[in-house]
Amino acid sequence: MTAQEVVQELESLGTPQIKKIWLKYGAAEPCFGVKVEDMKKILKRVKGDHQLALDLYETGIADAMYLAGLLVDDSKMTESELDRWLAKAQPGWVADFTVPWVAGSSPVARSIALRWIGSTDPKTAAAGWGTYSSHLSITPDDKIDLDEVSGLLERAKTELHRSPDPVKAAMNQFVTFVGCYVLPLHEAAQETARAIGPVTVDPKNSCSLAPAVDQIAKFAARGAIGRKRKSAKC
Repeated sequence: MTAQEVVQELESLGTPQIKKIWLKYGAAEPCFGVKVEDMKKILKRVKGDHQLALDLYETGIADAMYLAGLLVDDSKMTESELDRWLAKAQPGWVADFTVPWVAGSSPVARSIALRWIGSTDPKTAAAGWGTYSSHLSITPDDKIDLDEVSGLLERAKTELHRSPDPVKAAMNQFVTFVGCYVLPLHEAAQETARAIGPVTVDPKNSCSLAPAVDQIAKFAARGAIGRKRKSAKC
């Protein structure tokens, strides 16, 4: 299939109800409002087509960009390509989810995450924290720099409440992911989460934000602490 053919199919699958949800999660126009389950049906038919993923992302259509993130071969993504993806993404849905999933699954996950985290631009910094979170969720603990992650926990504790909302949310997720997916730092993340407490963000164009301490507790109740994900993508 070509990108144009996929876009036409996506447009036919969009609904106002789902579009409203995606816009609430931060998606930007143009957006068709396609269910993820419908995107994944297309994904099965075009799986492995890396160039198609790149072409879909370039359309600038939120649904197509999201699908591109599911389709793209993360192992082929370079820092410059990921920088271009982030630059093209509007703040919100694609920048907060798609780009960090792909970057966090790429060979340059850690280096680009740290560079983005250091940015003064909220969209970029949030993507950096999200990228490191994705990286932690799929990487064996013995391949993780625990001292570095501990330092980032401390940074989140001291900086979260004075950071812009997108960065607050991404830091909150980072603390959650450390507590859930990195067994050696589970207790440290819990302590950080308790110190941070509730995180307040503007509810406009934002999904609800559960405190990290609550999310970690739910994960622990399932006996899932330290259990890695097969994929950073949803």
